[in-house]
Amino acid sequence: MQFGVQFFPNFRPSDKSAAEYFAQSLAIAEEAETLGYTHVRSVEHYFERYGGFSPNPIVFLSAVAARTRKLRLITGAVVPAFNNPLKLAGEIAMLDAISGGRFDVGFARAFLPHEFRRFHVSPDTSVARFREGLEQIELLLTQENVSHKGEFHTLTDVTSLPRPTQKPRPKFYIASTRTADSFEFAGRAGHALMSIPVGPLKELLPLYRQAWRDAGHPGDGEVMIAFHMFCHEDAKLAREIPRRQFEDYFVALYESAGEWTRGTSSKDYKGYDVSISRMKNANLESQIESGGAWVGTPDEIKNIIRHCQDTYGKFEHASLQINFGTLDFAEAQRSMRLFAREVIPAFS
Repeated sequence: MQFGVQFFPNFRPSDKSAAEYFAQSLAIAEEAETLGYTHVRSVEHYFERYGGFSPNPIVFLSAVAARTRKLRLITGAVVPAFNNPLKLAGEIAMLDAISGGRFDVGFARAFLPHEFRRFHVSPDTSVARFREGLEQIELLLTQENVSHKGEFHTLTDVTSLPRPTQKPRPKFYIASTRTADSFEFAGRAGHALMSIPVGPLKELLPLYRQAWRDAGHPGDGEVMIAFHMFCHEDAKLAREIPRRQFEDYFVALYESAGEWTRGTSSKDYKGYDVSISRMKNANLESQIESGGAWVGTPDEIKNIIRHCQDTYGKFEHASLQINFGTLDFAEAQRSMRLFAREVIPAFS
């Protein structure tokens, strides 16, 4: 298993400035490379404290590219529904060049009602926009003189520049959390998969692997799962130090996604009212027990990881939130260093 760091801002402007947050995040990314972490990942969200400080992960990853030499740079993930495929394809190839071919592109459908509303995009078009955007971006990255008439965007004899550094294009990840069709779609298409440890992941990952094999792709697919992580030598302090920031993450999530529980519905988001309601009351202990939070001493975290492997089966990458919320920067650094020293070697 390989381990990387993930950046998901979750704080208010009154908590800290964007300049402070990104300076700290870049310092973490730069040190992560020296400690043996293998990727840096960043999200695309808008407008509210739940992720909203990261409206363009490619901008952040470009800064990481300038400070590192080996780390894979991963969007976790960009959203075709809110981006023109012509613009996004060009930005993808640009970062691929800047990084010397270290860029992997994660794509997602989005799920926050307020984002769809503010972009004047119907969530009922989510799946269609996602798949059309993915198809058009792949065409733009792999072919020249592209023409494609879609429901939302039309391409007419266009060649996207720059051309990708990786051939035929950077690796694609598909973000999926609870829909069987999404897992099977990723497997059939031969794309890597990124997910989070919620819902029926145990049942869904085998569907992805089977679809991958049935489509005739070599190997068994590639899976990345994201976790919060805080590592400390003292078991009590390991829980006390990050508790408020960890639990506030779910408060912020409910603030941004709670409309699903108050009458908002969509054919493309069946069951989201139930899953968001469950997340509202998440606490640190329940997440540690389920494996969603890698929080504890090095030995405790090793056992949590083994529990996750037993529960979900093998997965190739763990993407770790290190400096989540308003967690003290120095504590986040110490946690990252201790995890690298005591935990990573046990799973290399």
